[in-house]
Amino acid sequence: MLDGKQITTLEDFWRVIGEAINGPGGYFGRNLDAFADCLSGGMGAPDDDDYVVEWRDHQVSREFLSYPETVRQLEIRLSHCHPTNRSSVSADLAAARDGLGSTVFDWLVEIFNRRAPGVLRLQ
Repeated sequence: MLDGKQITTLEDFWRVIGEAINGPGGYFGRNLDAFADCLSGGMGAPDDDDYVVEWRDHQVSREFLSYPETVRQLEIRLSHCHPTNRSSVSADLAAARDGLGSTVFDWLVEIFNRRAPGVLRLQ
């Protein structure tokens, strides 16, 4: 179970999902690619395919993981990305500053839905 009241940044999400899946101090990805890999199995996901992640109070997280957090995350990404990706990340950043495009919350839900369909339950 994820407590949405504890998830106000992407870094909070990494901590909360890691502890929910693997206990205190647990790891379940600390970037979007690693998170997607973990959801795909073999890297921390439960061995059986019959598990559910309940994201309680997800509306609280949705609000915190909206455009201001998306802008912050894209600024971090822009400062570290390969030069060939700068134009794409810059375009995403400009859109986020205008309140357009996917948010951090959307990114996470999309990864759940793509890599582990049916696992996420928003409560």
